[in-house]
Amino acid sequence: MSHFFAFLARMKFIHRWGLMRNTTRENIQEHSLQVGMIAHGLAVIRNAHFGGNIDPKKVALLGMYHEVSEIFTGDLPTPVKYFNPQIKEVYQEIENMAQKRLFHALPAELQEYYRDLLIKRDEDAELWQLVKAADKISAYLKCLEEMKVGNQEFSVAFKMLQQELENTNLPEVKYFIEVFAPSFKLSLDELNKPAE
Repeated sequence: MSHFFAFLARMKFIHRWGLMRNTTRENIQEHSLQVGMIAHGLAVIRNAHFGGNIDPKKVALLGMYHEVSEIFTGDLPTPVKYFNPQIKEVYQEIENMAQKRLFHALPAELQEYYRDLLIKRDEDAELWQLVKAADKISAYLKCLEEMKVGNQEFSVAFKMLQQELENTNLPEVKYFIEVFAPSFKLSLDELNKPAE
């Protein structure tokens, strides 16, 4: 018997933004799907516009699995995680142990198929760079959506993330923010309005 997928199913119980008042709660399962979709989009944009040669499907899968360690650790709020270098370092070790625990929950004959998704490799650094960027974009969009409905609790996080995204050296991120992010400010009626 393997607990692997039962562990993954528990992602829906782990809520993000725990220190902030949310108008809409977000769990890490929803977040991971969005990160996978955005990471896929970033890879496609890099390939189509910026001379990249990246496998968008693999980037999407890495995005879907990027938070799995939180099944065991919970979502540690960013201000706590980065409070000082020691906490960040220890938390990274805990995340690595959690990823290995999940990996070993798989039957031995399936482990090779999941190794790259659960345990980071140096060879995949370029792909993980896009996943990390997608993670920031996802957080930025969450802040934008919360502020759209009047929740100023997210205004400082929004400004910080906006600055980070503006300062990125990844042209595909700037493309995404310019082309896709503005639509997140619109209502459903505005999205459905025929293009003129």
